[in-house]
Amino acid sequence: QVQLVESGGGLVQAGGSLRLSCAASGRTFSNYNMAWFRQAPGKERDFVAAIKWSGGNPDYADSVEGRFTISRDNAKNMVYLQMNSLKPEDTAVYYCGTDRIFRMIKTSRLQSRYDGWGQGTQVTVSS
Repeated sequence: QVQLVESGGGLVQAGGSLRLSCAASGRTFSNYNMAWFRQAPGKERDFVAAIKWSGGNPDYADSVEGRFTISRDNAKNMVYLQMNSLKPEDTAVYYCGTDRIFRMIKTSRLQSRYDGWGQGTQVTVSS
């Protein structure tokens, strides 16, 4: 059973930056695609970014393309989300998830493809 722990959130002014981290344990991290999702108050959990198990082929939601960067360190069982040029609409709880399927060729934007959700980390962007 995989366990994921997100960290790195906080309060930041618009235009600022944050780097989120997700620590994974419980299975061979390097064999699974990883993704970040976010959930704003009163809204559904939405896709943010995903990265292939090998570290390539990052995919981003249109709303964060060019501002956010997903990366992973398979030696450390970590995945990161560098967030730049933050906007108030980025305010949400951010979660990382791990693909349910071993070495999938493509990442997915569907929440149902991922599991192992942690408690999330709160990101608040003030205007």
